[in-house]
Amino acid sequence: MWTKQQTLTDTPVASPSAVQTPASNVAALNVPSPQRTGSPKHFASARLGSSLEIKGQITGNEDLQIDGIVDGPISLTGHELTVGADAQLHSEIHAGEVVVYGKVVGNVHSRGRVEIKQEGSVTGDIASARISIEDGAHFKGRIEIDPAKSQVAAD
Repeated sequence: MWTKQQTLTDTPVASPSAVQTPASNVAALNVPSPQRTGSPKHFASARLGSSLEIKGQITGNEDLQIDGIVDGPISLTGHELTVGADAQLHSEIHAGEVVVYGKVVGNVHSRGRVEIKQEGSVTGDIASARISIEDGAHFKGRIEIDPAKSQVAAD
């Protein structure tokens, strides 16, 4: 019996320097975080805070959330524009998708969808592939639905 126990205890043990902790495994694999690499489209986004007031043109190649006041055209072709609950836009909007929680005065052009949320307001024409207007939302204008726009965006 003693020999069986001795055999079990004679099993070689790795030296402390050879043992890797979970943190050192990650470092050894050198796995980059999503923010450090060429960030995918859904990671790239910007925000204009509620204290900002902009007069002029806004263009960009990333998603944008506006919580302040904007007076001027907005062009985010292929990207999402979110109009925050306190936002006020007097803008001609061109974006991949538009979600409105605040107030928009101006025409909205979208290759994807336009959503007007319960407290949202749009005064102007909408041209989009899809539209959603929640109960309680305000909309005054014309709507042009063109499903071919979403197919063009997908290509």
